[in-house]
Amino acid sequence: MSRIQPVAIETVPQFKKLIEDGAAKMGFMSIDGLIMAHCPEMLSGAGHFINAVLNNGTIDAGLKRMIGFLTSQGNACEYCSAHTSFTALKNGIDKEKLKAIWDFRQSDLFSDKEKSALDFTIKASMVPNGVTDFDVENLKGYFSEKEVVEIVFTISLYAFLNKFNSTISTSLEEEPKAVFNRLNIQR
Repeated sequence: MSRIQPVAIETVPQFKKLIEDGAAKMGFMSIDGLIMAHCPEMLSGAGHFINAVLNNGTIDAGLKRMIGFLTSQGNACEYCSAHTSFTALKNGIDKEKLKAIWDFRQSDLFSDKEKSALDFTIKASMVPNGVTDFDVENLKGYFSEKEVVEIVFTISLYAFLNKFNSTISTSLEEEPKAVFNRLNIQR
């Protein structure tokens, strides 16, 4: 059970469309958005940040979810790991690929471009940050500078969501929980 209870969507009518649009894109109503609604101005900013990162740019939506998954797994956030596995499948990532994500370096399921982004994700998610100049140059071999910034924004978004949801101990919704449990991804 969440440490902070979500608010009823009717109590924040100014965010009803934002929350419902998010639910339509994800395929379920996200509890963390209803918890964030305790602080409407902050929910507004977080909502714009989430939408800007996940719904804009040129990086494939499936790759963004794999980046989010690795970031969330590295931060031990079950809530976000379940969400990103659910939305990765929804965005065209094959379940076998997602199951093999921790072996991406050796797996033929991943392109060199994806491997570069996922390796960068793991290093950027570490504390302290493990990214070197070589890692950035390697990534720039596959992505434009704008896309590298987009990848860093994606990693940073999930680091924020991981910290928020782990601290609140946000209750996991049934839809992403069921998918995450079925995938049984081992780290």
